[in-house]
Parts: sequence; structure tokens; C-alpha cells
Amino acid sequence: MNASPAAADLAEPLAITPDDVEAAAARIAGQIVRTPTLESRTLGELTGAKVYLKFENLQFTAAYKERGALNRLLALTPEERKRGVIAMSAGNHAQGLAYHARRLGIPATIVMPRFTPMVKVQQTEGHDAEVVLHGEKLEESSAHAHMIAERRGLVFVHPFDDPLVMAGQGTVALEMFQDAPDIDTLVVPVGGGGLISGCSVIASKVAPKCDIVGVQAELYPSMKATLMGEPVVADGDTLAEGIAVKFPGQNTVPVVRKLVSDVLLVGERDLERAVSMLLAIEKTVVEGAGAAGLAALLAHPRRFRGRTVGLVMTGGNIDTRLLANVLLRDLARNGRLARLRIRLKDRHGQLYGVARIFDQQQVNILEVSHHRIFTNLPAKGLMTEIECETRGGDHLDRLIEALRGAGYEVTKVELG
Repeated sequence: MNASPAAADLAEPLAITPDDVEAAAARIAGQIVRTPTLESRTLGELTGAKVYLKFENLQFTAAYKERGALNRLLALTPEERKRGVIAMSAGNHAQGLAYHARRLGIPATIVMPRFTPMVKVQQTEGHDAEVVLHGEKLEESSAHAHMIAERRGLVFVHPFDDPLVMAGQGTVALEMFQDAPDIDTLVVPVGGGGLISGCSVIASKVAPKCDIVGVQAELYPSMKATLMGEPVVADGDTLAEGIAVKFPGQNTVPVVRKLVSDVLLVGERDLERAVSMLLAIEKTVVEGAGAAGLAALLAHPRRFRGRTVGLVMTGGNIDTRLLANVLLRDLARNGRLARLRIRLKDRHGQLYGVARIFDQQQVNILEVSHHRIFTNLPAKGLMTEIECETRGGDHLDRLIEALRGAGYEVTKVELG
């Protein structure tokens, strides 16, 4: 780790032990999907590493969160089961807890922020959970959930800062090392730290030489900042909403400080590219947080070159419209899709001449729009924007060259 931990921190006993993770594995066996760990030769060739993928997006609720939630539920006393559980979550923890609570006949209440997409609310209600919409932010929802828990005598199940939840999440790594014992570097997305805590603890026993690396979105570097003793500045709209946590857990930070070698940051472009690559190469849908491990390999290639890397694809719950935007933006960055702004003279035949060049270069025109009024050109000026489809960056460059060679002023509309 980049920060030097205090001796007192290292001496302090951790919230969980390898035995807790192994006990969780025995407890939840047969009640969750034992997802496959498979090598991706194509990603290995692209990154210069041997790459194994853990397909946690194949869980029933499409996320690893089921493991920790189930482990916590199975540890409830009969009296606690009768009273029921409550959680604060806007995503995967809500669905995992609600699903297994229904299976076990345990009443579940989930508090979600008012901005939570309706599809997630409906999916959670579909597991017979009572959904309470409260607050604009997760912090407000959490406070409200604690208030309800105290008033109604419910057991609060934290999404990451609970030893039983942490131990349950660690079963991900236990399975990975059983299926691919040659993994020497484990890359884990980090939000509050529950998953990487469980994974690093079990690794300390079954793969003690394995390098454990965390990954956070640049917009939410809460764990990294906390470890470095820096102010936590975490805000903004990130594709990796599943790890968009402003404050890591009190139980998880000491584990990460002791057992994790580094926490890397990845930008939004790397996250988008990783989501697109996993769909194109592995034919699997992964949400932004779930693609963070691959994003780290893309953003920090030297860190992993020549290593045998295990990536945890934590979940696949991504809105279909958002996924479509990500895929189209990736095509645009690769030159497969482009929008060209072309200045024309306001006379007949101009657009026909442009279209001929597109035809000659075998470029497909998708959309055309003219701008005569809302432009800074002279009154007789005309600007047209053409959205087109090419075979890639080189093909697009040849088109632009041909247009400029014919006397047209061309600029490419770039993505932000």
C-alpha cells in the first residue's frame, strides 16, 4: 500500500479471519450459484497478462452481493428471523437480501433513495420486500433505515461493514483460488470494502503470496484517500455506481490497510471501454463496477504485464439504455461511428457532391442535418452535420482526406 500503516493498526485484530470465510462458504453452499472462473485468452493477448474472469454476473440477482447477504441471514436467531431485516441500498445489496429473505421466509424492508430508478424498485419489490423511498442521498436513506430498525425492532444488514457480510463476500476469492490456483494477482473493485476485505483475508491463508489490488472510480476514491490520510472528495456521476461509496467501512479499512498492496483509480473512459470489451469479447453483460478490474488492466498495463491476474466481474445489473450509450460511445472512439461537420456553400448540388464522396469511400450515411440559422457563418453559409458508419479509424481518416481534397472544410465532432 502506498501509505505506511501504523504499528497499532497492524497489531489490531481484524474483523474476520480465514476460518470465517470458510465457514461462510460451507453455510451458503448450494444456495448461491458457484459461478465459473474462466481464462480469457483474448483479453490476455490484449493486456499482456494471463487473465481469469470470475462471472459473478451469473448469480440469480446478477451480483455477488447475494453471498454476504445470505451469510448474514443464515446467522440470524429464530427470534430475529421472525422480526425481520432491513437494509439501505439502491442496487445489488437490496435485491440480494430481498431475494434470499423471501426464500428463507424472513420479512425484509429496503430503504432506497427517492432517485432510485423505478426498474430497481420494481425488481426489489418483486422479491416481496417492502420498499421505502426516502432521502436524496444514500446517507439520508441509511439514517432513515436505522430509525425504522430501532422503531420496529428489525435487524439492520449493512451492505459492506458487517463481519458476516464481509466473510460471505470472501467466498468469491475462495472459489477462484480453488478453480485457478495459479492466480498471483487478484484485482477487486472497491466501494465500501466488503468484497476486497473478504477476498484478501481468505487469500492470506490459501494464496499468501498473491498480490491483492483494489480498484476505485476516480470520482469516488474514498478508500484510497482514507488509506493515504487525505480528505475524502467523492462525488459525481460514475458508470461504476455500484462502487460509488463516499465513506468506507470501519471494519473494512483495517483489513485493506494490512492485506491489500495498492488501490488503483480508473477513469470513466476506461470503465466504458471495459464494459464494451467484455460484451464484445466475452459476450457477457457487466455493469460499470463489475468491469472496474478490466479497466484497471487497461489503464495501468505495466502494473499487470506478465502476471496471472484474476478479475472479479461483480455484477451485470446495468440499465439497457445506459449500456446502449456506452457501446455507441465506444464505437465512436474507435472511429466506427463518426459525426462530421462540413461547411457548404448555399447552392444546388453541394450536398450531392458530399454524398458522392461518401459513396466513393464506401461509408454509410446514418443521419444528415442542415444548419442555416443557428450558426456563426455568414448569411449565405451552410453547415451540415453527417453521422456515418465506417470500418474504423483508418477508413474514417481516408474519408476526411477525400472530402478536404474536394475543397470541403471538415471537422470531426469529438466526444467529451
